[in-house]
Amino acid sequence: MKFLSTSIFFCAAMLSLNTMSAQVDDIKSVVDAAVLPLKDSNAIPGMAVGIYVNGQQYIFNYGLASKVDNTPVTDTTLFEIGSISKTFTATMASLAQERGKLKLNDKVADHLPSLKGHSFGSTSLLSLATHTTGGLPLQVPETVKNDEQLMSYLKNWKPAHAQGTYRTYSNISIGLLGVIAAQSLQQPAANIMQEQIFPAFGMNSSYLVVPDNKRADYAQGYKKDDTPVRLRDDVLSIEAYGVRTTASDLLQFIKANLRDMPLAPEFAQALKNTHTGYFKAGGMTQSLIWELYPYPADLAALLEGSSDRMVFEATPVQKITPPMTPAANVFIHKTGATSGFGAYIAFVPHKKIGIVILANKSYPNKLRIETAQKILGLLGT
Repeated sequence: MKFLSTSIFFCAAMLSLNTMSAQVDDIKSVVDAAVLPLKDSNAIPGMAVGIYVNGQQYIFNYGLASKVDNTPVTDTTLFEIGSISKTFTATMASLAQERGKLKLNDKVADHLPSLKGHSFGSTSLLSLATHTTGGLPLQVPETVKNDEQLMSYLKNWKPAHAQGTYRTYSNISIGLLGVIAAQSLQQPAANIMQEQIFPAFGMNSSYLVVPDNKRADYAQGYKKDDTPVRLRDDVLSIEAYGVRTTASDLLQFIKANLRDMPLAPEFAQALKNTHTGYFKAGGMTQSLIWELYPYPADLAALLEGSSDRMVFEATPVQKITPPMTPAANVFIHKTGATSGFGAYIAFVPHKKIGIVILANKSYPNKLRIETAQKILGLLGT
């Protein structure tokens, strides 16, 4: 009887393994069919795709992390994720609020007294977190090379629109939010990310500064003309677009946002708060950096919300009163890019599904979103 029980257990285990293997093969076929043509048609050297579905995560790697020495993309390859970094800055600000160190309705001057009496000083932290300051430009001006010059620039800045009436996507906006949040927590932003935020979500291969012993894992980025390039550290780069990470670590972040892992209460609430909707901009709801859509998401709405027009032009918004608590049926996503990398992350909380697409060459947001939708659709989600 003991032998029979052991045999039954062994057979059941083998059946489970075979089923799991078949599932991996099926998912890989779906991802391959969507990603390989994308990679080839855009001459992308290397990509990594992460899928989270049915409580399991899958990583699929393609091509080269570096064309110089033909280094392949692996599970440990680090990619620049550009503006997806902003979601971590929003999480840091939300955590600071949970700890009673700031409030989103605080004014900038409440935390940076040198800006008191200036237009920027009256801007709310919520406006920084939702790109509704009234007209901050996308990039920090090239003439601004240090914190002192940044403060001088902000003292002279004048809004083009009333606060909370237009969305103008800005690295300065979220960068200043990060500066203020870190100051309220009495540590540099990079330290808070590295020592608190990333570890809380089990992200053990994520960095603002890639350490020497991980440099070999750092993918080489490529411009459109295939010139090698990597991110350089500039004013507000850490807070606005400086994270380097792996597909696996971003799946950990998705799991945390899905509440599908144990989290300390303050971190769980901080993440939940980043999903609150504050403004409507066309078909998109702007939360704390994350961009929200009704699920199932309309592809045309997703593409419009991530279009160049939404990035580079002022878009009228309608304030949501009271703010929209995280909805049951919602699609949440964010694009990100640097000069040499393109990234995308999306998840659906009530479905417990998510996807990450990383590449060491920037390519249009439209293609990232279409590819992700194709994969999720073929997976039956």
